[in-house]
Amino acid sequence: MTDPTGLLVAAAVLTAATVFGLLRSRRDGRLRAARRHTALRLSAAELGASLGDRATLVQFSTSFCATCPGTRRLLTELASTTPGVRHVEIDAEARLDLVRRADVLRTPTVLVLDPTGHVVRRASGPPSRAEVLSAVELATAS
Repeated sequence: MTDPTGLLVAAAVLTAATVFGLLRSRRDGRLRAARRHTALRLSAAELGASLGDRATLVQFSTSFCATCPGTRRLLTELASTTPGVRHVEIDAEARLDLVRRADVLRTPTVLVLDPTGHVVRRASGPPSRAEVLSAVELATAS
């Protein structure tokens, strides 16, 4: 008679991996509210660029990120067609100080800042156009 332990372990690992994958894909690229307890604020000096009058879209990227170029195109286009919105791209490999402060765990990570530099929304993964526009409106209202 064969011991079913190996089969049970394999089934448990596959189940856990599937659940993790489903949860991650559900959150991927979603702009969610910034954690209130962190109250992260980034200054123009830290970003190396002035803040937008309405909002600033901060993108953390790396050279090996497959989805960063598409996110860059989206955010650049939105910033160029939306008055008062600025896009700033940060090289995560070169700016580990900001990566740690902003708790960036993967790229692209997008932060939407209000006019004073406070983070109002953040996304891990590429966000949708509609979510970014909604976050810009939220940043303007705050």
